[in-house]
Amino acid sequence: MRARLLTPLDAGGTYHQPDGLLHVDEAGRLDFLGAAHDLPDEAASAIDLRPWVVLPGMVDTHAHLPQLPNAGLGFALDLLTWLDRLTFPTERSWSDPAVAEALAPSIFAAFAAAGTTTVLGYGVVYEAAMEACFRAAETHGIRAILGKVMMDRETYDPTIEPSTILDRSLRETADLISRWHGADGGRLGYAVTPRFAVSCSPEMLRESAALARSTGTWWQTHVSEDALEIAEVGRLFPDATDYVDVYDRAGGLGPRTVLAHAIHLSDRELGRLVETATAVSHCPASNLFIGAGVMPLARYQVAGLSVALGSDVSGGPEASIFSVMRAGAYAQMALRTLTGDDRLVLGPLDWLRLGSLAGARALGLDDRIGSLEAGKEADLIAIDPSFVASVSDHADDDPEDLMSRLIFRAHPDMVRAAWVRGRRLDGPVTR
Repeated sequence: MRARLLTPLDAGGTYHQPDGLLHVDEAGRLDFLGAAHDLPDEAASAIDLRPWVVLPGMVDTHAHLPQLPNAGLGFALDLLTWLDRLTFPTERSWSDPAVAEALAPSIFAAFAAAGTTTVLGYGVVYEAAMEACFRAAETHGIRAILGKVMMDRETYDPTIEPSTILDRSLRETADLISRWHGADGGRLGYAVTPRFAVSCSPEMLRESAALARSTGTWWQTHVSEDALEIAEVGRLFPDATDYVDVYDRAGGLGPRTVLAHAIHLSDRELGRLVETATAVSHCPASNLFIGAGVMPLARYQVAGLSVALGSDVSGGPEASIFSVMRAGAYAQMALRTLTGDDRLVLGPLDWLRLGSLAGARALGLDDRIGSLEAGKEADLIAIDPSFVASVSDHADDDPEDLMSRLIFRAHPDMVRAAWVRGRRLDGPVTR
């Protein structure tokens, strides 16, 4: 493939090649990435996408699959009201697995169309619906780590006898893990998914974390998103020092854990997450949409916290990680202005790294994906920069300028193709 290439690098910095060439081997790995003039014969016969730009596929580390139809609804509702009014009724409709079977293929196509090639996703409490989601992801080709939502303190499924929820949820989760974790050579994975402390008993948190450890799966939940939520967690877990301590006592912290939001961390909580190598999914579009707050990103990065990006659809109004970058950049600039914090505001290429390689590192997959480098799997996207040009026929030669346009002028049609392991995904439109 011949195109303009732009990618963060494992060793730091960014690689930009205005006229680049990449080659994918039969196993779906990149075995060459460089200037087209280095291999003139191959360049002459390559698929020529110029002037399109090829980037690593985006990694969405926090999304709710069944909520995608609600995207754009619920502005300014507080978290707990938003859940009761919009989210739980939508997820309850997936009690009929035919709903998941009908919607899941278009949901994965929507992520691919937005440039996302890897998604860490929450599902619903229903095992049959999650089976349908995994089957759809298997067929579609996206890289997906999914989990059946676990809730035993408060649940939206009135058909389950409360005394059986814990054992049933653990059993169904274990069954899904046995069928899907590591499927297709690791393209599909499982994340044990207790929704959050408000809806889970201490036993559910503890047993779910133990299940994740024993099966080598991921563990995902929410933390410190909203003031009312934090207060409710304090009421429900009076013996815990703070919100993070609830999960620490359950054995949930560690390098295979991703906690969504983490807006309002104390210094103690921040230090504990760094100490345990626990990753955080930053969802600025969602945080602004429901008025939950603004993450002090500079403080977290200086402390060494692993931070990646998440769309949090439908808390976030769009699946596009490029739109998430824009919301995050605006929020951090506003925070710096309001607080006088003179720490570094991230530039466009820094946001590219957060949306791709940092996400791969948060999942422990950076040896496979997250950047365009020889030996990695060919998870990549092609973008037509004409959609973000300020005037027709204008091209940005500087990579920082190009990435700035892709963030601050992101267009829903700019992603023209997406591939995982070199296989094109349904969703974007190719030539």
